[in-house]
Amino acid sequence: MKSFSEQLLGPTKKWIIPGFGVLALIIFTSLILFEATKATIDVTQNGKKETVMTHSKTVGTLLDELEISLGAHDDISHDVDTSLEDGMEIVLDQAKQIYVTVNKDEQEFYTTTDTIGDFLAEENLEFSKYDDVSFHPQDAIVAGMSLSVDTAYQVTVNDAGENIKVWTTGGSIGDLLDENNIELSKADKVKPAIDKKLKEDTDIKITRVETDTDEIKESIAFDIEEKEDSTLTEGKEEIISEGKKGILIKKYEITKENGKEVKRELLDEQIERDSQKRIVAVGTKQAEQPKETESNLVTLAKESDQQTKSSNTNTAKKTETKSESNTETKPKKSSNNSSSSSSDGKVLSMTASAYSADCSGCSGVTATGINLKSKENRNIKIIAVDPNVIPLGTKVWVEGYGNAVAGDTGGGIQGNRIDVYFSSQADAMGYGLKKVDVKILD
Repeated sequence: MKSFSEQLLGPTKKWIIPGFGVLALIIFTSLILFEATKATIDVTQNGKKETVMTHSKTVGTLLDELEISLGAHDDISHDVDTSLEDGMEIVLDQAKQIYVTVNKDEQEFYTTTDTIGDFLAEENLEFSKYDDVSFHPQDAIVAGMSLSVDTAYQVTVNDAGENIKVWTTGGSIGDLLDENNIELSKADKVKPAIDKKLKEDTDIKITRVETDTDEIKESIAFDIEEKEDSTLTEGKEEIISEGKKGILIKKYEITKENGKEVKRELLDEQIERDSQKRIVAVGTKQAEQPKETESNLVTLAKESDQQTKSSNTNTAKKTETKSESNTETKPKKSSNNSSSSSSDGKVLSMTASAYSADCSGCSGVTATGINLKSKENRNIKIIAVDPNVIPLGTKVWVEGYGNAVAGDTGGGIQGNRIDVYFSSQADAMGYGLKKVDVKILD
């Protein structure tokens, strides 16, 4: 038989064991019920999604529970005081701190964007294609990154007078020219110098320098050599050899700036052709005594000139023409209306040329001593003759020339040759050589 104590304790033990099971059941059930009352929340942080079970009542307490700090620049889909609901999705983008330096001026920014291009658009930061930037718009944003920008500005380049606008972010003038493919020769000039640093108000001037050579021909004057000639009357001169100018070639180096000549330097000179002397025969023969004095000859020449003018005037006033018979003793009518004297006389057919006192090397003094270069004698009527055919001092009428006096001689005036005098060298040259009738008036 069991003792009393055994009997007493036996049923009690049976009741204690079932009591512990009930307590455990209650706790387990409570735990199940506690877990069952948690809310299921999806939290996406910086693109990474996580599902959590929580008894937190608000978004803020949930973030604390998850040990997530919310910054002032962070972007969250719900306010921190928002009550949590089962199945809620919370999106959190935490801002990244970056630094932007524009022309050495640094600024701090916070952004939740993914790329630099999105960040610039968010902050309304615009840069031109000419600016110098350290990034590409498609680059990803990384916390703590630094972006640098040097903004471009325009400067004017005056290239040989043509203004060109170019963009730059600084550096030297040489760098700018290289960047814009503006080439320089060794002789070209640049202001300011190419090693100078650029500024926004810098104006650049390029002077294009080029050198070339040129050859110029210049004439060399000839010398005049005089030779005495005893066959010529004293005071008369004749050209034996005309003479010829020489040719000198000069070679120059020409410097041009922007196409305009600024310097000419003689490099060399050579004689291509030597000059040839002009040889002049100077008469030494004593002149024969004229029939008349110089004064009388001048008077006769002037009278002859007046008679010619008077005769021309009277001829112009006539209203009727008279027929004239052609005889060997009467001269032909002048082609320029110079008429003959009314008195009869011997008529000679002669070859006539012309001369002037203005020729180079001429003394202007006739064989009879008349100074044709004096003002009062410049327009008198004088002809040069062969004294053996027409004696000096003879009054004559020359077809096309008029009344004149034989008051001069010439080395080339021999036989039936005469030389009529004109005050103008041009008129003498224009007279040429012609056949004329010469009438002896006395």
